[in-house]
Amino acid sequence: MTEPQTKKQKRASYRQAQKEHGISALPRKKFYRQRAHANVFSDHHLVYPTTPDHMDWSTHFPAFVPNTDSVIIPPATESSPADAVSLPPKKLTKEVEVVDIGCGFGGLLVALAPALPDTLLLGLEIRTSVAEYVEDRIIALRTQNPDSNLYQNIGCLRANTMKFLPNFFRKGQLTKAFICFPDPHFKNRKHKARIVSTTLNSEYAYVLRPGGIVYTITDVEDLHHWMVQHLEAHPSFERISVEEEEADPCVEIMKTATEESKKVERNKGQKFVALFRRLEDPPW
Repeated sequence: MTEPQTKKQKRASYRQAQKEHGISALPRKKFYRQRAHANVFSDHHLVYPTTPDHMDWSTHFPAFVPNTDSVIIPPATESSPADAVSLPPKKLTKEVEVVDIGCGFGGLLVALAPALPDTLLLGLEIRTSVAEYVEDRIIALRTQNPDSNLYQNIGCLRANTMKFLPNFFRKGQLTKAFICFPDPHFKNRKHKARIVSTTLNSEYAYVLRPGGIVYTITDVEDLHHWMVQHLEAHPSFERISVEEEEADPCVEIMKTATEESKKVERNKGQKFVALFRRLEDPPW
């Protein structure tokens, strides 16, 4: 008699079937489960570009790849045979302008896609299985909407924002960065792993253009005060007024669309929101 499959085997079988038969139905979360947190200081064997110019976005946003008929392939030589010729990464007709840092299961990306139809949005997620879920979710949504460009403007990749953000984005490339319900790292010795810090805020300032906005939301009041304190203390950011915050349609989406926000809603918890605008650099 055949032994019943373990949960791990069931997950592997399900995802293998997805690859073999194509992804048309939305993926099921139970086959992509992983620990809630990952050690951001570990070596996760991540793949990342040397510089933003080396990043090939074409697999994430295929609908925005221009006609490549005019691309000239360099000729092979004895020192550079045909199979070793390195082609430059394909350029898109648009650049990624919005990131969801720690995108989880992609709820915010999916909700923002129709709200920002002319903007490329990218989710960054360090957990392997969760990133794969979001990628499969996007493929399924695109397959279910073949006659429109819906969901063509969102993508996801596995990355460690704390280490490699400037490898993906050039200076001043982004207009929005979302930090939704990040790991609070309650213990004092773990505070260095918080996604908002003096050092990381400088990286956010680097990739955001002047006028760009950092969106933060959490259900942990202590973490909210931490993020406000550190972003207000940074010379490149100023906090946005409550009136302007309430008028931003992305705020309502952020408060309701993510899986964590829905969980907080079910538990009747509080949500603490703060937005920060990237200031112009001072004259040198």
